[in-house]
Parts: sequence; structure tokens; C-alpha cells
Amino acid sequence: MPKRPTKDLIEIFGYSPNDTTQACRSLWNLGACPFLNKPCTKTNHDQSIVYGTCSVTSPFGDCIICPNRFYEKDFKAIRAVAKDAFGKSCQFFTYEQFIPVRDRKGTCIVALGQPSGKEVKIGRSLSMDWVLAKVQNGRLKEYVGIEVQSIDITGNYRDCWHSYKNLTASTKTISSSAHGMNWANVHKRLIPQIIRKGLVYSRSSMVKKGLYFIVPDVVYAKFEDIIGSDIPTVQKAGKHTLTVHTYELTQQPPRGKQRSIKIKKTLRFELQEFADRFVSGPNLPSGVELDDAIKKILGTA
Repeated sequence: MPKRPTKDLIEIFGYSPNDTTQACRSLWNLGACPFLNKPCTKTNHDQSIVYGTCSVTSPFGDCIICPNRFYEKDFKAIRAVAKDAFGKSCQFFTYEQFIPVRDRKGTCIVALGQPSGKEVKIGRSLSMDWVLAKVQNGRLKEYVGIEVQSIDITGNYRDCWHSYKNLTASTKTISSSAHGMNWANVHKRLIPQIIRKGLVYSRSSMVKKGLYFIVPDVVYAKFEDIIGSDIPTVQKAGKHTLTVHTYELTQQPPRGKQRSIKIKKTLRFELQEFADRFVSGPNLPSGVELDDAIKKILGTA
């Protein structure tokens, strides 16, 4: 087996990219996501190639780049939120499981999201990734929101992917991937989105546990570069709180097996504190730095 490059793909269709077992390669042939049991959505621009890339290397560790990777084992990460927000006594249903039994008595948790029914959309352009609804005797009693984020990449991994696609016993080298990580999106898109959606949830009288955020631990470290790592935490979820579950991949298992995901950190703090840190956090550049940057471009003192 050829040596793998330093800049590499970590999972393709849920398996190590150099895994040639039938269980793995059947997913390559089908173009299927093993975590949703549906067609993979990671394609090239004209959708002629299904890449199936779940995670890649980064300078800070292996990183999930597809949100669907969090949905292993029948929405494991979503169920973890349901347990934290509502306890473990309530039965968990996807939307499809709930519809046939929605007239029955009792209390249950129903997950609403693109892979489970459909996303909840409000206003002109605001889509909520997931809503966990607590339903009692056929009536909505309470709900929480969940935002799920991975990270976008820059560049491409085309040559690396094709090396693994055409891997044989005689393959001598694997092409290095040319991907980069779009860390700029953390402050341009991801953090503002969390604040905006958290504020919407906090305004509902039916929301008592605020917003939950599921994110790779590697990506959340970039959040801390902006907002700091010393935000005061709170013990209990409330309508104005943000609860963060960071995840990492487990170690590589034997061939023919998939890695799993596990919670690395659970953090909970006031949404307003999070928002304030974003606007005027400890790492916000000073006015002098801005002055100097402009002078440098102009070539003036």
C-alpha cells in the first residue's frame, strides 16, 4: 500500500480512502452516503462525479467537512442534544417515524430537519438546520434549535481523490490534496449565523433551552481565536443560552470498518455574552493596526 500524503483525504463515503474492501467500494459505486442511506451530495459542479468526501486533514487535525457526517448511527449527535435538553425518558422520532403515531397519547421528541421531514424556514431566507420538538398528547409543548456546521474548503482534492478511486496493488504514489480550509467563513458567516438564529429562538415563548450548536472541535478552536476561550459558562440551558457540542473523529479502525464521532467538549454560555465577544472580543485588531496597514499599502509614514 503506498504511503499517504501529508495533505490528505481522511474519509470517503465514510471509510478510509485507501480501504478497498467490498463494504467500502460498494458505496463508491453507488455514490451513497452511509450515514443517511441516501445519495451523497458532495459532487463536482456538473454533478457528474460524486466525491463522497466526509473529512480531510487540516493543520490542526483531521476535520469533518460534511454536516451529514454527524448523522451516523441514526442521528447520534442529534439524539445527544435531545437527551441534554429533554432528558432520556422521552422517545425520539424522526419526522417519518412520528407521522403514523402522532395521534397517540404520551410525550415524545420529534426531529425536524432536511434529512427528517424538512427544514423549518421563516422569513425570506432563514432556514433552521434542526428543530427538536417536544410533543405531548398530540400538542407542541416546547422546542429547541440546533445548528450543525462543518467547514467549507478552498482549492480542490481532485487528483488525490482519483488516486484513491483508481487504487490498485501496483499503485506507487497517492497525489497530494490541494485543499485548504476556509477559516474566513468562521467570522464572515458561521458566527453571525449562530447569533442571528439564537436571537430568533430566544424570542419564542415555547423555547426554554435556547440554541444548540454542533461543530467539529477543530473548527470551534477558530471560534475561540475570535471570541476568546474564557467566556463565562452557565450550568443550565435557558432560552437565552447557547450550548456547544464539539466533536472529533475516533482513531482509525481496521479495514472495512468506519471511524466514529465522539463529543470532545460541551460548553454552555449566555448568547448575549457570545455576541458581545464577537463584536469586541479580545482578539479584535486595534485602530493602530488599521492605521499601520493603510500606511504600509500607501508607502507613507
